[in-house]
Amino acid sequence: MAYGTVRDGSAKRNRRRATVAAALGGCALVAASTTPAAAHGGGGHGGHDRGTRYAALGDSYTSGPVIPTQVDADCARSDHNYPSLVAAARHVSAFKDVSCGGATTAEMWKAQGTNGPQLDAVRRDTDLVTVQIGGNDIGFGSIIGTCATLGATDLAGNPCQRYYNASGHDQLTLEIAQTAPKVDKVLRAVHARAPHARILVVGYPDLLPDDGSGCYPTVPFAAKDFPYLRDVGKHLNLMLRLVAAWNGAGYVDTYGPTVGHDMCKAPADRWIEPLQPASPAAPAHPNAKGEAAMARAVLARLDRRH
Repeated sequence: MAYGTVRDGSAKRNRRRATVAAALGGCALVAASTTPAAAHGGGGHGGHDRGTRYAALGDSYTSGPVIPTQVDADCARSDHNYPSLVAAARHVSAFKDVSCGGATTAEMWKAQGTNGPQLDAVRRDTDLVTVQIGGNDIGFGSIIGTCATLGATDLAGNPCQRYYNASGHDQLTLEIAQTAPKVDKVLRAVHARAPHARILVVGYPDLLPDDGSGCYPTVPFAAKDFPYLRDVGKHLNLMLRLVAAWNGAGYVDTYGPTVGHDMCKAPADRWIEPLQPASPAAPAHPNAKGEAAMARAVLARLDRRH
């Protein structure tokens, strides 16, 4: 069963675009001028989706590095990542997972080692596309490394926040703003290739305690950098939510469902592994439980019409 394109009435569509544009501007998340695409992601069917052709695009949070069983060593892709779980639950007729560890928005158009341009997986007859991208565009890996190194210099303070604000402006806020038009471009390209597909932008899960508390040395950040980095994650997700709405795509909240299972929790309770994982997963990445939680969030979003 194919997902149909949903067309809003012009007045409703214009109101939505105006609201999203205001929010994007107010959060300083637009770094380039864009023209909104036609709405195409709010609909879909709630029942069984046999016959659906599904393409999954994304980075390592999508691919599931180290999680058994790895089916693509070059991209650190697991057959128990959330796209694979979603595909199995929805009984899709064609499934193409091209997610790849280290991917940025640029890899939507260019090869990454043996992995071709991810957008090549999106065809005109594709019915469903999930996209989880942007973390590497803002330098997610280097942020964690930098903040972990600085953490030991001022355990009670916020050396990481001071580092990224040394210029007088928060560099990570700027990186998120500069990533917004890149994600916008990706969604436009997906829609151009699969104009009738339902498109879902998948947000990032909760990495650090939502209450702002810390857990040094399990996660070696300074005490006041925990709430700072938590907010960086929330700002990234807000940008993804707004750009999805701007393009008429759906947004999948994976942050809310994973609160309380961050990498500071005990091994039995956490769905995100710390820098020294206890379960098979990459450092600061979802483990199998985390991928399953994201799959549940995607499936719940698919069952919603809007």
